[in-house]
Amino acid sequence: MSKIIPILFIFVLCSCTTEQLKTSDISNLPSGTTASATRHHFILNRGAPDIPDIADEQDLLPRITRYLKQGIASWYGPKFHGKKTASGEIYDMYAMTAAHKTLPLSSYARVTNLENQRSVIVRINDRGPFYGNRVMDLSYAAAQKLDIEQTGSGKVEIKAIAPEQALAQLQKVAKKQEKSVYLQVGTFGKKKKALKLQNKIAAHHLPQPEILPSTHKGSTLYKVQMGPIKSPASARKLNAQLAKLGITTTQFVTETDQKQISMIQ
Repeated sequence: MSKIIPILFIFVLCSCTTEQLKTSDISNLPSGTTASATRHHFILNRGAPDIPDIADEQDLLPRITRYLKQGIASWYGPKFHGKKTASGEIYDMYAMTAAHKTLPLSSYARVTNLENQRSVIVRINDRGPFYGNRVMDLSYAAAQKLDIEQTGSGKVEIKAIAPEQALAQLQKVAKKQEKSVYLQVGTFGKKKKALKLQNKIAAHHLPQPEILPSTHKGSTLYKVQMGPIKSPASARKLNAQLAKLGITTTQFVTETDQKQISMIQ
């Protein structure tokens, strides 16, 4: 699988929709946080999907998208906010991401709350959960959209989807909101690292990214973004250029302002 995963990172565009919530929305975190805080945070073998090894890389994505499973999902938040995930990214509890035991890192999944039929699209950027019989650990933002943040867990259906589906959904929502889609190329806990990435990209004659700070309770994450992205073709081209610089963990976001990224299903 070590041969497949780097290719998957580029082909999948290493991206998904993300969301941030206003600080006022989460000033009093619910009791569900305690249930999720018991999650054991460690790294499994990267990108080992719940499917056999595949000789033909072109066949990998279609087989992943056949993944469909129901079970109990929980969420994790403040205890891990700002720490590294299994993908090496900084965990942002306000982004639309999730931890899964076997789906490839940087792949996408549509998660539906079977109690109320609410759905969100998340990007898999972490490993877990490692508690009980749970099938997925959602970010706080994803859990809130599914309306399971208060109870701490809920029964869901997980359907792996292709990157084109995830991007199409984001563009559809962005159009309704009269917003633009951007490519987020990095998230850092220190501004110095964000500036280093910004300068590295600009030095190779690519459009200079913007650095957007997001602060909660004295903790600031610095998001490096490029765009707006006009089409899947332009996204593929930009990701290919970034991959040559060693930048492969990117994701799509809809930027509304420096403190709120909207992706509402």
